[in-house]
Amino acid sequence: MAFELPNDFRCPISLAIMSDPVILQSGHTFDRVSIQRWIDSGNRTCPITKLPLSETPSLIPNHALRSLISNFAHVSPQESSRPRTQQEHSQQSQSQALISTLVSRSSSNASKLESLSRLVRLTKRDSLIRRKVTESGAVRAALDCVDSGNQVLQEKSLSLLLNLSLEDDNKVGLVADGVIRRIVAVLREGSLDCKAIAATLLTSLAVVEVNKATIGSYPDAISALVSLLQLGNDRERKESATALYALCSFTDNRKRVVDCGSVPILVEAADSGLERAVEVLGLLVKCREGREEMSRVSGFVEVLVNVLRNGGLKGIQYSLFILNCLCCCSREIVDKVMREGVVGICFGLEDNESEKIRRNATNLVHTLLGNPMNS
Repeated sequence: MAFELPNDFRCPISLAIMSDPVILQSGHTFDRVSIQRWIDSGNRTCPITKLPLSETPSLIPNHALRSLISNFAHVSPQESSRPRTQQEHSQQSQSQALISTLVSRSSSNASKLESLSRLVRLTKRDSLIRRKVTESGAVRAALDCVDSGNQVLQEKSLSLLLNLSLEDDNKVGLVADGVIRRIVAVLREGSLDCKAIAATLLTSLAVVEVNKATIGSYPDAISALVSLLQLGNDRERKESATALYALCSFTDNRKRVVDCGSVPILVEAADSGLERAVEVLGLLVKCREGREEMSRVSGFVEVLVNVLRNGGLKGIQYSLFILNCLCCCSREIVDKVMREGVVGICFGLEDNESEKIRRNATNLVHTLLGNPMNS
């Protein structure tokens, strides 16, 4: 007879059985993906106690509970252990054969390419196959294909690594296996398609806090993304900006991004309509170096005002925030913003559907009209 899994095994947020339990500084345990999503949404309180958290909350692996859940899984029926269909069994068998071909030193490039292509399709949606590929030693073979110099092999192996990184358990392991070195090399020398996938892979890896620090401190990682933002096409620029945004949520990386000369490039990208560039600037403005660089860029205020008039919700939200931060520090920028008619724009945003836009607009008006530098 089936029996209930202990409630302690369930994440308080998702109510699902935890696969990667972590302890928040409040002492409560959550599934990593759920609490990370909570934190990434801007929440800085414990979901249970409502007590405040630090700006960058630490997530400590709960190895004891994870082991308990794993041991329990071997002796009890789980809600996730539904019978697998005949098709799923077939895919499992296929994946084993494909992995064998990929890791074999005697396999030709054509055989490896075929295996990679099929594994990419299989791992896109099947978590079990992703774990099987990781545990089989195929990651090392995929990394070798990235190093091969064969553009087609490189693209498929990066796609496989991207799929494998969807598993939170794999994110730190991939970095430990040396994936960042390969990503940086591709960002420098790969094809445009490979560069886009490499940037997306960095974004996926940067979901984990420790990886943000590792990637940010790796030589040329940030500068390679900034170069791609400057020289890439639309897809590559969007993916590089997204990766920079993910990395800049880690405070120490903001100065690194500024030091790579990113601010003028981000402003130019924002002016061309890349809204994600405005979001990155919204993180860089939180550091002194970022504010100083922005104040030096000719036409920066005008670019942000244009976003206020014509941009999407995120662009407007971050533009208001950036202008407020800069106006708090510079009389010259206050004067520029006032001349651009921003107060009137802010009044027009009072009924906006976004609570963050309404709040940021109110804050900016208060800064402009109540700022002693403007009297």
